[in-house]
Amino acid sequence: MRHLDLQVIDKALEWAAAGQAIWLCTVLSTYGSAPRSPGAMLVSRGSEGYVGSLSGGCVEEEFLESLARGEFGEAAQLVRYGDGQEQSRRLRLPCGGVLVVLVEHRQPSAAWFEHLQALRAALLGQQRVTRRVCLRSGALALHESHQGSARVRQQDDAVHIDIGPALRLVLAGLSPVAEACADIARTLGCEVIACDPREEMAHISLDGVQMHRVLPSMFIAAGGCHAATAVVALTHDPKIDDLALMEAVHTPAFYIGAMGSTTTSTRRAERLRRIGGLNDAQIERLHMPIGLDLGSKSPAEIALAVMADVLRVYRGKARHAL
Repeated sequence: MRHLDLQVIDKALEWAAAGQAIWLCTVLSTYGSAPRSPGAMLVSRGSEGYVGSLSGGCVEEEFLESLARGEFGEAAQLVRYGDGQEQSRRLRLPCGGVLVVLVEHRQPSAAWFEHLQALRAALLGQQRVTRRVCLRSGALALHESHQGSARVRQQDDAVHIDIGPALRLVLAGLSPVAEACADIARTLGCEVIACDPREEMAHISLDGVQMHRVLPSMFIAAGGCHAATAVVALTHDPKIDDLALMEAVHTPAFYIGAMGSTTTSTRRAERLRRIGGLNDAQIERLHMPIGLDLGSKSPAEIALAVMADVLRVYRGKARHAL
């Protein structure tokens, strides 16, 4: 959810630059069934509205009502939703779930603006960081994080929140399957980038997708992939797909896949070894055929299988564990 996190921080920067006080909320932990996972964020300017999400809407409404009552004046405090405490006695989350949320009330300052800029850089993949928020004083600190994925933990009187890049989907070429993948990925909150220089695709523009009219391999070679990037080649055009795969294996992208049958994938692997000079370890990184074996036939079904596999790998799930 990571693209939604970028929207949250961008809005926080906008409001901070305008000299406005804001409330930044972060989900720290969940119990039972909860719509959002730890690390999810929301920013609000009070009655002016909010960007982001903590649940499916019920927690957000309760939070805004609490702001209207003049609550959350401290720099940092923990709030539990869904367990019947005073602030949320009227609130019941689905299946009895409980959320613990860090609520920060931040006044505009140069230090706060700089802090937000560092968070934005982390979400863009430039530097993974850990936020340390003191619950007694609200004091902030940032340092380099070595965690493999976004994590939240509490130690003594401080909360530690690891911030990493938004999940990025690079569509190596446009096709009906790629367009369907873009729709699913945007729904999941991914940052979606499509690269295709072909004239016959110049008329295609996808809502909420960054369009680059260049070879995907050029975009990838120019630094387009970080550790939370999935590269999917879905055109059946070797000039597009193969070149993208040859570049992607030299990046930290966590998922690299290409569409095609088992026979097509075997031939592609041989071609990549012979022409691209890829070794066995690099070939092993490629998901060919791409996606989960769901018996998919239509572009939408194939896209569902692709994105399900991307999320499986991102979450560290083995195929046999599904």
